[in-house]
Amino acid sequence: MAVMTDMPAATALRAPAPAAAAAAAAAGSEKDAEKLMFIEEMTSNVDAVQERVLAEILARNAETEYLARCGLAGATDRAAFRAKVPVVTYEDLQPDIQRIANGDRSPILSAHPISEFLTSSGTSAGERKLMPTIKEELDRRQLLYSLLMPVMNLYVPGLDKGKALYFLFVKSETTTPGGLTARPVLTSYYKSEHFKNRPYDPYHDYTSPTAAILCADAFQSMYAQMACGLCQRHDVLRVGAVFASGLLRAIRFLQLNWEQLADDIEAGSLTPRVTDPSVREAVAAILRPDPELARFLRGECSRGDWAGIITRVWPNTKYLDVIVTGAMQQYIPTLEYYSGGLPMACTMYASSECYFGLNLRPMCHPSEVSYTIMPNMGYFEFLPVDSASGVASGDAAQLVDLARVEAGREYELVITTYAGLYRYRVGDILRVTGFHNAAPQFRFVRRKNVLLSIESDKTDEAELQRAVERASALLRPRGAAVVEYTSHACTTSIPGHYVIYWELLAKGPAQSGGAGVEAEVLERCCLEMEEALNSVYRQSRVADGSIGPLEIRVVRSGTFEELMDYAISRGASINQYKVPRCVSFPPIVELLDSRVVSRHFSPAPPHWAPAAAARAD
Repeated sequence: MAVMTDMPAATALRAPAPAAAAAAAAAGSEKDAEKLMFIEEMTSNVDAVQERVLAEILARNAETEYLARCGLAGATDRAAFRAKVPVVTYEDLQPDIQRIANGDRSPILSAHPISEFLTSSGTSAGERKLMPTIKEELDRRQLLYSLLMPVMNLYVPGLDKGKALYFLFVKSETTTPGGLTARPVLTSYYKSEHFKNRPYDPYHDYTSPTAAILCADAFQSMYAQMACGLCQRHDVLRVGAVFASGLLRAIRFLQLNWEQLADDIEAGSLTPRVTDPSVREAVAAILRPDPELARFLRGECSRGDWAGIITRVWPNTKYLDVIVTGAMQQYIPTLEYYSGGLPMACTMYASSECYFGLNLRPMCHPSEVSYTIMPNMGYFEFLPVDSASGVASGDAAQLVDLARVEAGREYELVITTYAGLYRYRVGDILRVTGFHNAAPQFRFVRRKNVLLSIESDKTDEAELQRAVERASALLRPRGAAVVEYTSHACTTSIPGHYVIYWELLAKGPAQSGGAGVEAEVLERCCLEMEEALNSVYRQSRVADGSIGPLEIRVVRSGTFEELMDYAISRGASINQYKVPRCVSFPPIVELLDSRVVSRHFSPAPPHWAPAAAARAD
């Protein structure tokens, strides 16, 4: 995800606190008060909770093959755990995971039966990973979900008086050779009884019928959810998706399909393109002939000006519920454009491996988002990141417990879970921004993997993001913005060079896809990106000549939507999909290159001097 500036201590708000819990109780929300007090209890006794969690994990899995190989011999204390259990990556565990996937039901990693595999997003590390899980993990995830609204209610009152328009999706799961289901973590949750048979709760009243969410066909699911959201537009108090890119995809869908949606709303019948019987039945219970709404929708969407479209169509929306940290940070300007500047709430931090924690200040600015890891969710350790190299070693002796991290330091997250991951390197780099009670709060910095390298240069996701932001500032006076981007290390020419693919948005009724931005401006954007890159890169460009001028290739509007469709066709989850910030797979590069409308190169070398490079290093 992304590097962000630390929140000044003077602006930090402590919430929830005992006083907040008391206020919730006084307001008649006893359930909220209990949840807030649970957060207080967990965050006030971090080390004790962590010690108990580790002992529970080791005791219940004492007879597993993996821990037996480690030589724990039934020990459940921290000292034995630290001495015997190694720090591992997915590649280290892959042989054991493959045995489970192939049908071995012996207690290899977990004493409890593996119920299914949770797959990674497919873009975070370039491949889909299989994460073993057990049935009780659903209860643990549900517990974390149950904490979100009590915290949000401290900041945004009255959310029980309306509905949430959330664009949520599933994908069809696959089956391993041994018969276990493999699917993304959110698909697992949406298909669980916890979600499908959830009791009515005014704080979780969605405009989207469950049948529409569970429909595996992306078009039918999106169409039904959009139609239902439009029919209930005055009831909507919050609009969201899992990732910011998912919400922008929904807006793009509205841009492409508003005419058909208006026709359906006017007639009170659903287009034949939606064929799923359960979806049609669910939508029929909501969709009624509404010529007035149809006229309104046509009037708003035919203008060609999409600024503030969210608040124009859903006028009572109080905030957007989306992840806009890390790689999603680049979508903030576009979301602000479409929403008219609505607040953006990032509520929780989770992955396929484990659900970690929540944001106790969900309405803070995206640049200030920090997550409090809940110590009951798993056992957490941290590898210090070397400030000079920006990487963490795999030395287990350097691991720091959750209660002993230091403010201002960066760490790589290492987890031990009830489901059978032991000292597993997640690959997330986090910075400690402060504490809530005894619990550290973390800002997501980045994934540890390097994105781009031609020679000795190494550019990571956070650095590329900063360079794109700096260069895209040159587009604003032209009324344009970068909607989406990715990169490629092009080595077909000598010397090789960085290629940055940009899809542009012209903010106005006349243009789309970035048409009208002068070539000279885009060339200056190339140079501005190079100026923002590290000294090793600039030395390679200026002194060594080992890297050629950076190139921006502008692609036509809708290209990154096609890229997502391609990824989904190869098994990626629409709900977890994130645009890869670097591409190398030839079919993807070919797809992007086939959509290029203009190419632009840096007109001059960036600034570099030996003395400056020495200081930077």
